[in-house]
Amino acid sequence: MLTVVVQAGGESRRMGRDKGLVPFLGKPLITRVVQRVSKIADEIIVTTNRPDDYKFLNLPLAADIIIGRGALGGIYTALSYATHPIVIIVACDMPFINPALLAVQRDILIAQQADLVVPHTGTGIEPLHAAYKRDTCLPFVKTAIDASNWRVDSWFHDANVYFLPKERIQEIDPLFLSFSNVNTMSELQSAEKLAVELELV
Repeated sequence: MLTVVVQAGGESRRMGRDKGLVPFLGKPLITRVVQRVSKIADEIIVTTNRPDDYKFLNLPLAADIIIGRGALGGIYTALSYATHPIVIIVACDMPFINPALLAVQRDILIAQQADLVVPHTGTGIEPLHAAYKRDTCLPFVKTAIDASNWRVDSWFHDANVYFLPKERIQEIDPLFLSFSNVNTMSELQSAEKLAVELELV
């Protein structure tokens, strides 16, 4: 019923290398993310334009269907390859991804009959930590791409969006760690230290 798509293999100029492959506590960061989301996923797909680098995961790998369209193109690819009606899309550089929070987003999508459930942290939204109804969102995203829109949320006004409030997020993830990503080696090292301190290894 649920496909989780991990977006990987993108350029990372600040990190200096592919973030998904950077070691985090002794294993590739994407391995950590995959292990965490596997607790709720019926299917896991990794989107990457460098499939040879990710063969070690032994998971289905999907290259961009529409090249050069950034995060919006990545969402289109994710929704296109998913085989289940509900699709959760996450980034590969979120070491504290929380399966309990993802499960809440999935359940709200069903209960509210929403097209997508997007966390709203109070400072912004997290479309790369969101639950999507595949069949309704896919044409919206394709229309946005065809209209040369680049913003990930450029099509939200056409959809039934449920914004998960920060108060609900805080019940599950008091420190809002789920949305923390690592863009530099310094941030990576800080996240590793935090993971050890909080026993989130």
